Amino acid sequence: MLRLLTLASLALLLPSCIKGGGQTSPTRDGPDPSDIALPEGYRIELVADGLNFPVGITFDDTGIPYVVESGYSYGEVFATPRVLRLDPATGDRSVVAEGAHPPWNGITHHRGHFYVSEGSQDKPGAIVEIDLTGEMREVVSGLPSQGDHHTNGPIVGPDGFLYFGQGTATNSGIVGEDNLMMGWLPRAPAFHDIPCRDVTLTGVNYESDDFLNSNNREKVSTGPYLPFGTAATPGQVIAGQVPCTGAVMRVQLPSAASHTAGGPFPVELYAWGFRNPFGLAFAPDGSLYVSDNGYDERGERPVFGSGDLLWKVEQGRWYGWPDYSGGRPLENQRFRPPLAELPKTLLQNPPEAPPLAAAYLAVHSSSNGMDISRSEAFGHVGHAFIAQFGDMSPGVGNVVQPVGFKVVRVDPARGVVSDFAVNDSKANGPASYLNSGGLERPVAARFSPDGNTLYVVDFGVMTIGNDGPEPRQNTGRIWRIIHE
Repeated sequence: MLRLLTLASLALLLPSCIKGGGQTSPTRDGPDPSDIALPEGYRIELVADGLNFPVGITFDDTGIPYVVESGYSYGEVFATPRVLRLDPATGDRSVVAEGAHPPWNGITHHRGHFYVSEGSQDKPGAIVEIDLTGEMREVVSGLPSQGDHHTNGPIVGPDGFLYFGQGTATNSGIVGEDNLMMGWLPRAPAFHDIPCRDVTLTGVNYESDDFLNSNNREKVSTGPYLPFGTAATPGQVIAGQVPCTGAVMRVQLPSAASHTAGGPFPVELYAWGFRNPFGLAFAPDGSLYVSDNGYDERGERPVFGSGDLLWKVEQGRWYGWPDYSGGRPLENQRFRPPLAELPKTLLQNPPEAPPLAAAYLAVHSSSNGMDISRSEAFGHVGHAFIAQFGDMSPGVGNVVQPVGFKVVRVDPARGVVSDFAVNDSKANGPASYLNSGGLERPVAARFSPDGNTLYVVDFGVMTIGNDGPEPRQNTGRIWRIIHE
């Protein structure tokens, strides 16, 4: 069975087949907006440079931007998560709040308070409320965020609810060697995915070495929604609970008059069956859209060719994880890895037939934070603008050229995906790959309160070495795009 370490070895043996954007030494020049190509009539400006793992941006009631720095990056690099106030004219910044439980994965502002998604590697995740003095409290607690993917969002909907995404613990349902490589399995050996509703298992298990016991040369079997080394049985029912993994959930925020009262607030399930619902945005008509990272070709149950997705989310629906991708069953031959078996079906009876996605995005593009245009002045009203972090090949799967590293525009009514902000080069890739001053790893896109300016959060340089991700601290940037 093909595993993560084998993929890394293949990268050395077959370099002509693996040309991901992280397979380079960073030789990035200083920022240069002219290195970024945009459609006619748009221009891009640098707002801030030298940020440390920035992942999200929001605005207060006066339009001042605030950035959240994650405090964590894949590659097991830890720092201090922070909320920073930016001067939009000079890029100067001041600290509003600092946290102790990274990653802080996203931010929004509502009624004088910031809400930050706290993924946390050392305790269950949370949604943290922060006032302008930096005082913090948890308004949502106990989120299952200690695995591969964390707590995402948040965003306040037109109904006054605070919506957020919770990613899955694993790539495709089975805890295994790739989770050891991710770093969290030794920290939380009993952690696993949690269904939102009761599910019945087929009894499929995947065998692996006992990675948690170096003295044990025996193999262990692991089933879905179970801890590492715990086998499933046919017909076994796993009880659903909320909060859960692979879901969009929400809480009702208090009214302005009682804002300081109560909390944590009860969590309500909105929809489930996602893998990593990273970006959340509401369209002008009130519809909720979610960007969802597709499966990787890694771990005990690798999946080949599963693109990222844009969903139009309906309340109460199931969207297919862990047995479907974009409405298509994984037992389809298109998802069979070249050197591994076809993914086996894990659920005996799927909760429902999952819908097709609103749009299908590039495989391994890591399509993350997004927003939807609502301004005629900016243009493309109702279209989604999605930041693509870019591939992390070969650990997630092989690519023949860099994928992502740009901002794309998606017409959800037609499912059409177009480049919007991309490095100006004959080749695709991050600025460090191209030796330019353009985009590195865009991770979020958010419109200003008036809708006339699109801000792009650039996480910074992350190369991929033989042992996995190699992020460079203090290389993040904030850009803004204006329609002239």
